[in-house]
Amino acid sequence: MNVVCLDMEGVLVPEIWIAFAEETGIPELKRTTRDEPDYDKLMKYRLDILKEHGLGLKEIQETIAKIDPIPGAKEFLDELRSMTQVIILSDTFDQFAMPLMKKLGWPTLFCNTLEVAENGEITGIKMRCEQSKLTTVRGLQSIGFDTIACGDSFNDLAMIQAGKAGFLFKSTEQIKRDYPQIPAFEEYGELLAAIKDALQPQKNK
Repeated sequence: MNVVCLDMEGVLVPEIWIAFAEETGIPELKRTTRDEPDYDKLMKYRLDILKEHGLGLKEIQETIAKIDPIPGAKEFLDELRSMTQVIILSDTFDQFAMPLMKKLGWPTLFCNTLEVAENGEITGIKMRCEQSKLTTVRGLQSIGFDTIACGDSFNDLAMIQAGKAGFLFKSTEQIKRDYPQIPAFEEYGELLAAIKDALQPQKNK
């Protein structure tokens, strides 16, 4: 049994924090997991900036409402889901992701949750588990699944390298240079073809 594990931001939808940075004119919020491997450090940095500017969940959700999936993403996802099981593994949060899941046709999503005060201030994060993407992939493998993973950032590398096949998609030049052994693609058609190939029984090891 195969299951494909996809990152969300950068692979299926634009980066939420970059869109919010552009909306608010706060360039510091453009920093993402492509730039900072330590997710806890990155989120503390983001929450400090939000607090400094008096911004909360409402403002971020207003930006998210304007975000559409990357062109071709839904069609890619629909085709992939017709062939195999697919789970989106993301370090984003329920409160951010649900409008985007609707636009993608409600695929299965495993992500995290924000801690939000009554006044809308984001006070903290509740991670689903430690090293959530790798832990989930390992859990799927422990119950008999072969995993194929795809992502674009530092926090995707562990799950990409842990399965029977893994791919970079729309990643940075630096990550592609640092991990030349991972096939890298820029177009959904190329990625779909690579996943189809990995799904073939003769590819099992």
